[in-house]
Amino acid sequence: MRYEKAKDLKAKDFKRFFGVNQETFETMCEVTGNMLSQETRGRKSDLSIQDQVLLTLSYWREYRTMFHLGQDYGIHESNVSRIIQKVEDILIKSRKFSLPSKRRLLEENELTYTIVDVTEMLIERPKKNKADIIRGKRSDTA
Repeated sequence: MRYEKAKDLKAKDFKRFFGVNQETFETMCEVTGNMLSQETRGRKSDLSIQDQVLLTLSYWREYRTMFHLGQDYGIHESNVSRIIQKVEDILIKSRKFSLPSKRRLLEENELTYTIVDVTEMLIERPKKNKADIIRGKRSDTA
């Protein structure tokens, strides 16, 4: 989905579709735009900065192939790969969107429990019946 359509979504639907709030998305676009404006080499992308960030979020959210994303945005899959890699690198370098480390999560002393139902279920297997098996004689198979 392109940014022209996505900006008309309600906040709840935007978060549901792309996995981030609109405020977070705007911050991502701002950071990406600042970094891309500093680049002086290379050809500019046909997609707007908002579309590039949405493309990356769609890739993370839906795990679609780059071919399918390229078809939606009207670009080749190799360009999709380059855009995703570029946006990922920019967002990682900004350090505004990183998750807390595992050590910090463990230090918070807040216990969380996950209950998983692993009850074994009996599955009835078909009984072996000698009448169902056709045996051939050795003299017939030679």
